[in-house]
Amino acid sequence: MTSTVTTLTGRGIPLTGNDIDTDRIIPARFLKCVTFDGLGAHAFEDDRIQRQGEHPFDQPQYQGAEVLVVNRNFGCGSSREHAPQAIAKWGIKALIGESFAEIFFGNCVAMGIPCLTASEADVKALQGAIATNPQRTVTVDLTTMTATCDDLSIPLHMGDGPRQMFLSGSWDATGQLVAQADQIRTTAANLPYTRWSA
Repeated sequence: MTSTVTTLTGRGIPLTGNDIDTDRIIPARFLKCVTFDGLGAHAFEDDRIQRQGEHPFDQPQYQGAEVLVVNRNFGCGSSREHAPQAIAKWGIKALIGESFAEIFFGNCVAMGIPCLTASEADVKALQGAIATNPQRTVTVDLTTMTATCDDLSIPLHMGDGPRQMFLSGSWDATGQLVAQADQIRTTAANLPYTRWSA
């Protein structure tokens, strides 16, 4: 059983600024958790404390948003998987930005969260449209590679490999293993190095 990702629709949240690293997304003191449950409450915690309620993740008009719109080199820094997990646990299901750090991007793909890129001008236009009316929905379409917000439509980009993984549902490696458990057992039983002799 696969889980395809083709279209996502939800309210947007603009987060401006370049080079927002994984330590800002989820500070290091939260990395000692055993599971990722509860990480969403601590997403951008230090930035939120510093901005005293003015951070988008604290503003009431953006609560429940599902599409995060960022700028350049988002998710740079350490490779912690906790960063995309914190964003996902907060409720984000897709990201649009000018560019993403490679490891952050890969971690998001492994979780089924598409990270799509757009030009600087288009990202700013989308951030502006969301800020003007936070109740607008943003539709991210991986088949047409567009993001639409009312009368604004911008082209999106993603490498063919990860895009096909979302469209086919093959991004979910664990799901594929579970779905093919019987075949895996059969194959494993016939491997000479997995047989035990008494």
